[in-house]
Amino acid sequence: MTDLAARVQALEDIAAIKALKYRYLRGCDRKEPDTVRDCLDPAGCTIDYEGFPRFDNRDDFVAIFQAMGCRPEVFDMHHGQNPQITLTGPDSATGIWDLYFHTIDSTARTVLQMACAYTDHYTRHDNRWWITSTATRRTSFLLNAVAPDGAPRVLVMGAAPPVPYGTAPAS
Repeated sequence: MTDLAARVQALEDIAAIKALKYRYLRGCDRKEPDTVRDCLDPAGCTIDYEGFPRFDNRDDFVAIFQAMGCRPEVFDMHHGQNPQITLTGPDSATGIWDLYFHTIDSTARTVLQMACAYTDHYTRHDNRWWITSTATRRTSFLLNAVAPDGAPRVLVMGAAPPVPYGTAPAS
């Protein structure tokens, strides 16, 4: 019976971690900075997304998220998929995910499609799971500019440009 209880607990933990990540992604899409903050460990969290500066706490990251992603002219879609969660202890786990990210910025008149590989670490404390570190590596990048007549023009296709995220490369 002990083995069965441990297996059930493992399934419940993996489901809770997936729900945490989905909640984080949904919070990003719905422009809910408090939800995003509440997914990241208040005891300490590292966010290292390729193309952004590295963050060592959730509040600095959420401030940038609010400034860049919570504008009414920005429409984001984060599709997390192919999760592989590994329990590394009774209160710790790692995860890898694939992300399909699509954003429209109607003011900048750009459409970005990007794929990333996430590497996450999770910790359980205070009776719940938290993201304690999260990092991405971009695997594909497509940036289009949209002319006033609606005609798209590819600015970048393949690898991301060598400019900070949110900055259009020089034409």
